[in-house]
Amino acid sequence: MKKKDQMLAKIKRQQEITDGARAANRDLTDDETREFNNLQGEIDALRPQVEEEERQATITAERNRVAEINAICRQVGMEPDNYIKDGSTVEAVRKAALDQMIQRGQPSGVHVTQDEGDKVRAAAVDGLLMRAGVTVQKPTDGAREFQGMSLRDIAIESMTRSGNHSASELLRMSKSDLYDMASREFFNPSAAFPAILDEAIKKAIVEPYTHAGTTFERWTRKGSLSDFKPTPDHDYVLSGAQDFEKVPENGELKESEFSTEKLPQRKLDTYGRSFSMSRQAFINDDIGFIATVPGRFAQAAKRTINKQCYQLLYNNAAVFDGKAFFSADHKNLLTTGTGMTSAAIKAMRQKLRTQTDQFGEAITLTPNFLILPVSEQYDNDLVSIFMSPTIQTTENTQAANPLYRQNYDIIEDNTLNVLAGSNACPWFMGDKGVPCVKVDYLNGNETPNVRRSEKARTLGFIWDFWLDWGITATDFRSMVKNPGVAL
Repeated sequence: MKKKDQMLAKIKRQQEITDGARAANRDLTDDETREFNNLQGEIDALRPQVEEEERQATITAERNRVAEINAICRQVGMEPDNYIKDGSTVEAVRKAALDQMIQRGQPSGVHVTQDEGDKVRAAAVDGLLMRAGVTVQKPTDGAREFQGMSLRDIAIESMTRSGNHSASELLRMSKSDLYDMASREFFNPSAAFPAILDEAIKKAIVEPYTHAGTTFERWTRKGSLSDFKPTPDHDYVLSGAQDFEKVPENGELKESEFSTEKLPQRKLDTYGRSFSMSRQAFINDDIGFIATVPGRFAQAAKRTINKQCYQLLYNNAAVFDGKAFFSADHKNLLTTGTGMTSAAIKAMRQKLRTQTDQFGEAITLTPNFLILPVSEQYDNDLVSIFMSPTIQTTENTQAANPLYRQNYDIIEDNTLNVLAGSNACPWFMGDKGVPCVKVDYLNGNETPNVRRSEKARTLGFIWDFWLDWGITATDFRSMVKNPGVAL
């Protein structure tokens, strides 16, 4: 509720109190007097806020009037300064523009070359984004002119430049009628106004997607697949005991033996949603739609990937060899869950550093990151574990801390807290050099796709929004799980 409405409601209540007493032919009671005085104090406090609110509303209205007058005058070659100074309304300027066009016999439209049209659309896109509050690096020449234009003005400018409609025809239209015409052009792939909205939306999703606040990128590996077919789940590998052997003079090289090994099967799926810009949003000139809604969809796509990566760790489903990701068979699971302790860190390091390949041969893994739920207690424990040069021994003496200044990337994500709820919340240690999870994208494209969509009996401009990805557990050896405790 606006401050003015709040103040009027309190004044109305004061009037009800006095009217009630007057109707009963009596003075105000103590309770009524107390309430009346309290209301007066609140009214006095609200009064300067109401004045400021009205001042801001007046400034906004004037800015909108100036912007619309500038846009109208620019379209027909009129000088806007006099209309702005004398306080002319937008409707009065629109009528003057129409009269001037009729007097001049202005042609119905001006055709431009494809290059000129592209430049104008690019300027309109950047101007639209800047008005919506999106940062545009190196705006196209002419973008500043479009920055002050409403959606209605940009639609008129686009349709006029196409040569299919006259400016006088479009200026006479109400916002509702203009929306209906823009809707008909929406399904024309060469129409300028829909193309401007398309490009603005595509540009608006890049920054929100990049800064979506996800953490899966810090411990997974990005991959690329060229189609949606599952990758082969077998591959040829060298069999065990394949050390190079000494060859005596004139000796014979032994032939290596190969076997097929079951490997992870990677596959892409498509995820997406559709969204629309309503008729009301167009008529209300809801420019914030361009900056907020597509960006939120982009962030939702990336957060979905993030959630699926952590679900893979938390749910601990069977992987390519039919065994649970973290299990005794895989030698990557602590038997008992613990909180953040030096003993737990050491036990997890030992498991990771003593892993072997499928033939029992030694491999080298370097623990260098921890995946943790969000916990103030864990944060404090980590300071003691890694930043204290000494530790207390069981004999109550000080000894050197073997974990002092160990270099670990600490990755905290609230997704684990949400997945665990009131249950034990696991945490993990791993080696970034051998990622255990791969996130594949179709042809390496990790930016969401956007296209115009047709939907019958729907009142609004509609876009489809989708992204192709797949998440696969690729190597269980490079991560260890601590089942954790309830936080």
